[in-house]
Amino acid sequence: MRIRLVLLSFLSVAQSHAATRPNLVLLLADDLGIGDLGCYGNKTLRTPNIDRLAEGGVKLTQHLAASPLCTPSRAAFMTGRYPIRSGMASEFLVGVYLFSASSGGLPTSEITFAKLLKGQGYSTALIGKWHLGTNCHNKSDFCHHPLSHGFDYFHGIPVTNLRDCKPGEGSVFTRGIRLLVFIPLQIIAVTLLTMVVLKYLGLVRVPPLVFFGLLCLAAMILGLLVCFLHYFRPLNCFLMRNHEITQQPLSYDNLMQRLVADAAQFIRRNAKKPFLLVLSYLHVHTALFSSKEFAGKSKHGAYGDAVEEMDWSVGQILKVLDELKLANNTLIYFSSDQGAHVEEVTPKGEVHGGSNGIFKGGKANNWEGGIRVPGILRWPGVIQAGLEIDEPTSNMDVFPTVATLAGAPLPEDRIIDGRDLMPLLQGKTQHSDHEFLFHYCNFYLNAVRWHPRNSTSIWKAFFFTPKFSPEGANGCFSTHVCFCHGHSVSYHHPPLLFDISRDPTERNPVTPATEPRFQEVLDTMQQAVDRHTKTLKAVPNQLSLGNIVWKPWLQMCCSPSGLSCQCDREKQARRASH
Repeated sequence: MRIRLVLLSFLSVAQSHAATRPNLVLLLADDLGIGDLGCYGNKTLRTPNIDRLAEGGVKLTQHLAASPLCTPSRAAFMTGRYPIRSGMASEFLVGVYLFSASSGGLPTSEITFAKLLKGQGYSTALIGKWHLGTNCHNKSDFCHHPLSHGFDYFHGIPVTNLRDCKPGEGSVFTRGIRLLVFIPLQIIAVTLLTMVVLKYLGLVRVPPLVFFGLLCLAAMILGLLVCFLHYFRPLNCFLMRNHEITQQPLSYDNLMQRLVADAAQFIRRNAKKPFLLVLSYLHVHTALFSSKEFAGKSKHGAYGDAVEEMDWSVGQILKVLDELKLANNTLIYFSSDQGAHVEEVTPKGEVHGGSNGIFKGGKANNWEGGIRVPGILRWPGVIQAGLEIDEPTSNMDVFPTVATLAGAPLPEDRIIDGRDLMPLLQGKTQHSDHEFLFHYCNFYLNAVRWHPRNSTSIWKAFFFTPKFSPEGANGCFSTHVCFCHGHSVSYHHPPLLFDISRDPTERNPVTPATEPRFQEVLDTMQQAVDRHTKTLKAVPNQLSLGNIVWKPWLQMCCSPSGLSCQCDREKQARRASH
């Protein structure tokens, strides 16, 4: 009898624990600006579903991406750690993966929140964009793949959505092609012309072999360019379902509807057990796309159409949760991986980037416009509806928050930089656990934020800032993104200091003449930097040149022969289901 009572007591506790563990739906937009949403002040874009999410939960007004670029920001989001700790921070110009056949990626030694939750019995899925690598040594080891990082199910793109993926939308490689193709061809042409003239004038003797060699070199460069332009799309823009390529190249036809339908299906399949769904949008990264129901309907062209379609998809997820009566036991998080890409302007002058509201800069730099992102959380009955919090928070905070809610202990063998958001969201504390936050531009420590415990001030010190071009612009339009070192930046000695609480637009740096505590503030921040730097360990750089270049032996192809990387198993599956 006593044993039976003990067993009943144990089962009761276990059921109670299971009942308190929420489902987790994490919605992550790509390149969405904080000024693009109605709940953050936009008056012309229609985002009723995201606004409804904010009304029913908490809106964070100082929510910060750990990096202003896709790959490092997503690494920080998944692991709760600054990307420099995992080697996901580039030391040279290119800070993200551009090829599916790169060998770099999120190391297998890193622990994602998906891995922790899977260990607690959660069903886990990532639908949409991954952008944290795929393979290491061969095209089927999948060492960096989502399924190797705790996800039971993956349906989406392993790299990213690029202009090159959509015919007629241009190329992100224009500047590279100009440097590596057009300039060498011009040099070869001038050299050939000069030799012809000198030979005609009888000033030099040029062997025919030299002419032939230069012409062959020019032909080879042109041939490589043609091959690159022809093969880039099918080799890098494809959809996968788990380890299988299902559409190569990917089709944008009803792409959002297909991915959202799959997300809804995942929720339905797992309605009886706790689940984690990461819906990682391709919207609103270029190439922009939307279905015919949304094309041409917004007041902001193709960009606005994509935002409004994404908002519709949020409504579809909310609808499924309501239908299955799961809303009250589901924590929903909505954010963006970084700020809007302000330099996204087509040759025709069409603006394909979003709005960062009042904030300076955007994607790829650490001005507020590049890192201050939407942050919305809803959990009816647990988080107070309609609350607005202006404390510094980070996308790294998602890791410890969801781990704690799922009952998973945090790893003790590594530093977790994120902080559990629940005490702040539930009003148990009024202040963020982040006294200091460190803003990296790829590998380089760019700025530090300090929110003193006993003050309303939020200090932000820049060690360097990007050189905007043309002069007076709000971005690096001549290079399409801002870079992080060398001639692309201006270094500041002493650091450029702002009080974000009084000057959120970062227009008026404080000086010793305007701020009596100027040196004291900088000294305190430098001490924090020194303490932080001591916690960093040398790790292999996953975004080194050797890790991001295209490697033919890692190239995935849906054709066994590899001669024609084209297939559409998505269409075949839809036909079979009908």
